[in-house]
Amino acid sequence: MAKALNLIPSSIFPPFLSPTIPKRKFCTIRATTESSETPQTSASVQTKPEPSSQPLTFAPPPNFKPPEPKRFGVRPDKVWDVLGAALALFFRLGTGVFVSGYSFSFVPKNDIPSDQYALEFNDSKVKETSKVGPRPAKPIEIYEFEGCPFCRKVREIVAVLDLDVLFYPCPQGGPNFRRKVAEMGGKQQFPYMVDPNTGVSMYESDDIIKYLVGKYVYADMIGDRYIIQLHYDVWTLTAGFAMIGRAGKGSRYSPSKLPPKPLLVWAYEGSPFCKLVREVLVELELPHIYRSCARGSPKRQILFEKTGRFQAPYLEDPNTGVEMFESAEIVEYLKATYALQ
Repeated sequence: MAKALNLIPSSIFPPFLSPTIPKRKFCTIRATTESSETPQTSASVQTKPEPSSQPLTFAPPPNFKPPEPKRFGVRPDKVWDVLGAALALFFRLGTGVFVSGYSFSFVPKNDIPSDQYALEFNDSKVKETSKVGPRPAKPIEIYEFEGCPFCRKVREIVAVLDLDVLFYPCPQGGPNFRRKVAEMGGKQQFPYMVDPNTGVSMYESDDIIKYLVGKYVYADMIGDRYIIQLHYDVWTLTAGFAMIGRAGKGSRYSPSKLPPKPLLVWAYEGSPFCKLVREVLVELELPHIYRSCARGSPKRQILFEKTGRFQAPYLEDPNTGVEMFESAEIVEYLKATYALQ
């Protein structure tokens, strides 16, 4: 699994006509993998700056230092934000928290080596298992935004199937990726999916869910209850109710600098902490590779080996070299680094 993740390229923007950047600033954008318009070709697009303009630069805030991660801690000023984001768990009955085929058992502490990720309870550890299907060689590309209930359904199946996805945020008023969707599919409707592994692209959340289940689930997993639940019409209604606690968040564009490389976020849909970070990524229209790691995901072990612990969300920013835990501080970092004041 670790080897497969390393195959994800560091710069994978699709080509689009010069992105709209406020205040007459321009940047260089390089696409080194498939175009979302013609997914099996490579392209390189470069916008030409005006002679007097200066290229955008990306650097951490002055004197920035990644915070020390705090296990199960909530910063006092973020308690209500976390509670509001957690309401979705009630309305969606935990969908997006567990990988398909999830199960667990308590085993003696010594049964699981210390170099393997596991939750601890007194003298026991939790042994978690799941059953993931075939892995796509390249991340699925999805154009969507946080405040859309239909988009939430698709993000949940991403967590259930433990897929890596390249999200292109499309908030209302966003200058870049909304028009790209209209160019590719003929209309601005969300979510919109492109699978660069097969060349398939489509609208409609239920159709996207059925496609992903059919393509990336083993035949004997089709009856998994977490997948079947997502097909019921009532689940679209409850996906709307799930937005109540954070109504309006993650829906509207906030002027920002478009980075040359997508950010990497280790997260999963069912986590309220991850939701707070996702809202800001969408509002700032920041493309990001979403390394889904719900309970039972083998990627939890990969992050554990990388950092010495597992905690979500975890941000890797290849544009500045910053890597960090802690949702509240990640939100502040994103705004300080990418928002246009």
